Amino acid sequence: MKIRFAVAPGLGDFSADALDGLLDACESLGFDTLWLSDIPLGVIGDPLVSLTYAAARTTKLKLGANVVPLGRNPMLLAKELAQMDRLSRGRLLLSFVPGLNQPGESEALGIRPGGPGRLGVVDEIIPLLRRWWAGESVTHHSDRYSFTEVSVVPTPQQSPLEIWLGGHGPEAMRRTGRLADGWLTAAMGPEEAGEGRRAIEAAAREAGREIDGEHFGISMPYARVEPPATVAAGIRQRRPEANVDDVLAVGREHLVSLVKRHIDAGLTKFVLRPVTPAASVTEELRWLADAVLSLQT
Repeated sequence: MKIRFAVAPGLGDFSADALDGLLDACESLGFDTLWLSDIPLGVIGDPLVSLTYAAARTTKLKLGANVVPLGRNPMLLAKELAQMDRLSRGRLLLSFVPGLNQPGESEALGIRPGGPGRLGVVDEIIPLLRRWWAGESVTHHSDRYSFTEVSVVPTPQQSPLEIWLGGHGPEAMRRTGRLADGWLTAAMGPEEAGEGRRAIEAAAREAGREIDGEHFGISMPYARVEPPATVAAGIRQRRPEANVDDVLAVGREHLVSLVKRHIDAGLTKFVLRPVTPAASVTEELRWLADAVLSLQT
């Protein structure tokens, strides 16, 4: 079983110098992936732009992105992602998310009231991307998109270029089993995540599909020391039914223990995100590497 660790930066400085330091530290220390999130109304930039830069600066580091496909022309998105995969020589990893539903976000992304909704759009886009990446000429007409015999060149280096989904509700589990190549969840404890994996595998079987047993992961917040109370309060607001100690790891021992519990529950991919700013990115990642990379296989 391949256990892999990715790093997701906090929401602090994301300048060119900061990104350079993050990339150099991730690759030299041996982390598997740098993972960036698409927050359309957030203060950081487009992850696809940053990861294209990262592809040129690194040679081994995988490049992961939580992408909000809403608001993007799916044909152009298919072309961009395929080209990025080729430029990185097959190092691109993808998870699609419907956004954070921030005030004004739906309007900014062009989601009309009464339309197919966020998840309906994601459901429509994923099969289109797969057909283009397989080299097909696509004809597709709906209320939102219209394509007549449209092809995309280049196609990705990876075949297939996988799409993972997230979420933790019953419908999200069914969607993942029906459409996705993997699951990257968040804000779940080990027991709940293990139940989620089993539900997704059952949904995949119902759809006549199978998801690789190593394609189940979680984005996990952590802090080296006790973080401000607002951090735990935010988790409780997002997931009131969750035990914060099963979601947020504080300190080395807690982090290692929580990762091991998730491994025992059947998860193999971990995106670790600090919840407090670090004085030095390199020093922060050295601490993290020392804590968890002995578990990477």
